[in-house]
Amino acid sequence: MHQARGPRPDADNADMVEDGTDKGGTDKGGTDKAGGAAVGTDELGVLRRDYRAGTLDESELAQTWLEQFRQWFDTALACGLREPHAMVLATADAGGRPRARTVLLKQVDAAGFVWATNYGSRKGQDLAANPRAALCFSWVDLERQVHAEGAVEQLSSAESDSIFAARPRGAQLAAWASPQSEPVAGRDELDRRLADVSARFTRQVPRPEHWGGYRLRPVSVEFWQGRGDRLHDRLRYRRAGGLTGAPAVADAVNDALESHPCTEDDPGPLGEARADGRSWVIERLGP
Repeated sequence: MHQARGPRPDADNADMVEDGTDKGGTDKGGTDKAGGAAVGTDELGVLRRDYRAGTLDESELAQTWLEQFRQWFDTALACGLREPHAMVLATADAGGRPRARTVLLKQVDAAGFVWATNYGSRKGQDLAANPRAALCFSWVDLERQVHAEGAVEQLSSAESDSIFAARPRGAQLAAWASPQSEPVAGRDELDRRLADVSARFTRQVPRPEHWGGYRLRPVSVEFWQGRGDRLHDRLRYRRAGGLTGAPAVADAVNDALESHPCTEDDPGPLGEARADGRSWVIERLGP
């Protein structure tokens, strides 16, 4: 098994010169090399740069999306990226109105990607009405992204308890104090609510019933590596039978795949899914 080529933790970006200026004429901070003036929002074109940090080839992919994700995540950690577990979570309400925000990955395994939040938040309300979502990890310094799509389910109480117990005390208290996504009178109200729950829970802080974990069970995980001239490498692990066909047929197939956890003993509704990853196809997408 080979690991996909990418930036080495100790390697300089191939598209940067020693003074931190890229070959396109702007430095890392968005300052014009010639004039030294800061770039404004009316000059965003000068920030464009070519991507030369690495490549991604089919022959080098791991056998499963999980192995590949762990390889890339380990590289992001080794490179010292800040909060590499941050991911954009996109949801849509019952009317199809989309929303996106950044959350933190709590766990990842063969079953999928896990995060936690207030069930009454806007994302929680979206997922209650429309339990599907998309995730995006953006590791800009490595010129890499990871995209995942699939159905979303709430974790069990025991799993949510475990995640909550690992949070710092202040974050535990905040989960009680914050009426997430609801209007508040001001910062003073939040501070007062926090003081109230701090006095209430002087020792162990229990998990509030309105807070818990979610898991996205992917039917698609795409690995994106920036390349020169915008001809990027995009390789996708797609669960067999998912995301293809006429809309009505594709929706029915995806619903069956997403709602039925598959194991070696139970191959799933299409009789082809296997826990060892052989139910997944790998395909290159146009950039």
